[in-house]
Amino acid sequence: MKEDKNYIPDKKTLLKTFEAGEESRYNIAKSIEARMEKAFSLLHSPPTIKLRLKKFPSYYRKYILMLKNGIQKPQITDMIGIRVICPFNEDLQEAEKIINEQFEVNERDVKGNSDFKEFGYESTHLLIKIPDEILKAHGQSCCKVAEVQIRTILQDAWAEVEHELFYKTEFNPIDMPMKRKLAAVNASLSLADWIFQEIRNYQKQLNSQLGKKRDIFHQKIEEKTDALLFANTYAQKISKPLSSVTDVKDISRDDLLLMALVAQNENRFEEAIIMYSRILELKPEGNISSLIYTHRGMAYFAESKYKEAIADFSLALKQDENSYKAAYYRGVVKSVLKLYSEAIDDYNLSLEINPYQVYCLLRRGQAYYHIGDYPQALSDCEACLSLEPNNKTIQKFLALLKDKLKM
Repeated sequence: MKEDKNYIPDKKTLLKTFEAGEESRYNIAKSIEARMEKAFSLLHSPPTIKLRLKKFPSYYRKYILMLKNGIQKPQITDMIGIRVICPFNEDLQEAEKIINEQFEVNERDVKGNSDFKEFGYESTHLLIKIPDEILKAHGQSCCKVAEVQIRTILQDAWAEVEHELFYKTEFNPIDMPMKRKLAAVNASLSLADWIFQEIRNYQKQLNSQLGKKRDIFHQKIEEKTDALLFANTYAQKISKPLSSVTDVKDISRDDLLLMALVAQNENRFEEAIIMYSRILELKPEGNISSLIYTHRGMAYFAESKYKEAIADFSLALKQDENSYKAAYYRGVVKSVLKLYSEAIDDYNLSLEINPYQVYCLLRRGQAYYHIGDYPQALSDCEACLSLEPNNKTIQKFLALLKDKLKM
């Protein structure tokens, strides 16, 4: 019998079949969501997952449209829709990689959200096969695949607004001024995504350099303070020769900070001090100024310019009275200068602001040791061990104290 191209299916029959699988589709979607959340949990910035189950009116419209286009047995592939919403552009590829590892991907498509835009604001669409174990667990659902859309937060915001403008109303912009406005909005969102990614990249560089600087500084502290307790010989670092500093007048504050941190991490302390000084000439706001004074003070300390280091840490505290790191670092310099009572005052100040500092407690305990207050030194050492019971340096100090106290 020849197929009737004008055949219109019985709506009630379709509705009955649709509703029969509704609960199963929901449970399948939740199972897929749980699997994705577990896989994404290891990422630094896990994406947000949103579920969307197709409603019958939308399902019916699409079914009829497919019949009109000559598809005799329409298979709706987006009955279950899953949006994976990532904070930054760089997260999109990582999210897609994880989905490919967790599911069998039948199709991949990169789609723009409108055909009139000058700027292509795209999102990645994947058609994944629903795992057999999930299908078996939840029964008949009328679908074997699910659609996954991977977008940034701003791409998703655009898609949501666009859906309201174009798919839920009869209105479609036909005049050029309106099209240009929509293109401008889309371009602004695209640009914002790029800028956010640039800021993210800068933060990663900055955090990496800050981490290296802390490691170098802490090693310097150990070389200068622990040597007063133990007879160990500490290897001295070989500084790279000082290269000429380029003109820093026209460099942005953010770039100057990153350059200074790199110089400091490469033991080019004089260059770092010049760049920190240039940032301070720009008169940054209080908390930023405090941070730069702290960084410069650490560079002065590395150069064994203790008077200048103490002055900078004091200025950092003046700019930000909650800068517990500046108080701690000032105490360290005073310990190196064997001004132990003054150092203890600085350690006390730092611990008043932030009491959970293992190394501040340790350095205060060492200062107490040097002035002969062994019980107080022991108290600080035990407090350190309660926070870091496996720390070898603290254990070594404890053994020294017990020997001194004949425990």
